Amino acid sequence: MKFSYKILLCSIVTMAVSFGIGGYFFVNDVFRASLEREIGQAADDSSILKFAFETAALNIPSKYDMLQNGAVEEIGGNLENRGQGTQRLLRLSDENRNSLYASEGFVGDTALLAKIGEQKRAYQIIHPDEHYYIQTGVMVHALDRILYLETMRDVTEVYAERARGFAVYRSLTILLLVLSSVFLYFISYWLTKPIRLLTRAAREMTSGDYSYRAEQVSSDEMGQLTKDFNHMSHVIEENIHKLEDEIRAREDFIAAFSHELKTPLTAVIGYADILRSRKLDDEKHFLSANYIYTEGKRLEAMSLRLLDIIVAKRYRLEPQKTGAEVLCAYLKDMYAGKKEYQFQFDCEPCRICVEVDLIKTVLLNLIDNACKASEPGSVIEITGAEREEGYLFAVKDHGIGIPKEELRKITEAFYMVDKSRSRSHNGAGLGLALCSEILKLHGSELMIESTPGVGSCFSFLLPEREGAGDETSE
Repeated sequence: MKFSYKILLCSIVTMAVSFGIGGYFFVNDVFRASLEREIGQAADDSSILKFAFETAALNIPSKYDMLQNGAVEEIGGNLENRGQGTQRLLRLSDENRNSLYASEGFVGDTALLAKIGEQKRAYQIIHPDEHYYIQTGVMVHALDRILYLETMRDVTEVYAERARGFAVYRSLTILLLVLSSVFLYFISYWLTKPIRLLTRAAREMTSGDYSYRAEQVSSDEMGQLTKDFNHMSHVIEENIHKLEDEIRAREDFIAAFSHELKTPLTAVIGYADILRSRKLDDEKHFLSANYIYTEGKRLEAMSLRLLDIIVAKRYRLEPQKTGAEVLCAYLKDMYAGKKEYQFQFDCEPCRICVEVDLIKTVLLNLIDNACKASEPGSVIEITGAEREEGYLFAVKDHGIGIPKEELRKITEAFYMVDKSRSRSHNGAGLGLALCSEILKLHGSELMIESTPGVGSCFSFLLPEREGAGDETSE
């Protein structure tokens, strides 16, 4: 059963029970009020008849010492005749509770008669046939006689009104339930609209459309649920795209790795076969062996870089305090003998907290890339400056630059902007990937600014660290 139908059914059942219980108590309350009014009127009528009987008994000529039965019958007949049109029925009984006079149609029930006592008024409701009666009884004192006066008042109309009240209330309840059902159907349909939209969104996502979002139609709890669902969908979509990118990057990595292995291995196998199968002069023999050696060294360098990247991803950082100027001095010494380029070092003195060997690797890779991108004799600037957020290293060249569309992929493994130029320098496209992993360990990232034909600037900001040791590395 649909949730909207459940809401509708529960609402109708609740309303039916509420109307039923409320109607029962309402009609019965009106009935009790009417019945109590009739009982009061019957009691008053009984008192009036008692007074009238006693008055009439006093007006009878006193031939005898006590009231005779014939006189009682006469008085009873007179009292009945005076009440014509009031549906009054009465009965008079003597001291032994034997009937002396009874109206036609008076029920011969003597149960109430036995309950009448001194200063006690009794009544009961009887249902001898299709009618309901209030039967009252009272003791009468007349000329030294004790008589019993009973009356019957027809209250069938009161019970008929109760029956009509129940019938009218049932009809009204059914009408209200029908009208309420129509109204509640639209209410339940409106209330469950967010659920239907969420269900549709879930089905769309199940079918593979992760960009589908549920429409938010309210700002209540259901609206908040829709908002949270859409946020969850957004996160799932992003994660799926990340997984797809990772799978694609892994496939590209395997393809690039296979290609990078295939090219030098083909050359190595070819030249090795020549050396194995032919006799060559000294010059060709040297060239072949040198090519095998060069390609072997490139494969070795690529293997070491790959190993460094894998290690960097699993590395547990143990930072130490050192001076930025110490790193700068180390780089000066490393490139002092390299006269093909003009190196300019300008590092502000500052204490930084880093894994020294890893940061050296990053700087060396960035400088090597700057050399590969630059023509001989070009200026390569290495700077370091203190910032509010930490210490900023930058390596700037004036080389070929990097196209804007290539910047996003530049840190992927085996990715090379100019493959021929990189291979001519024994590059495999792993340096920047290694730098990116090392900087992640330090809570930093590689920032790249480049203009084709003008040059590039690679920089990274090392954030300040607290609680590191005071050991200085040189």
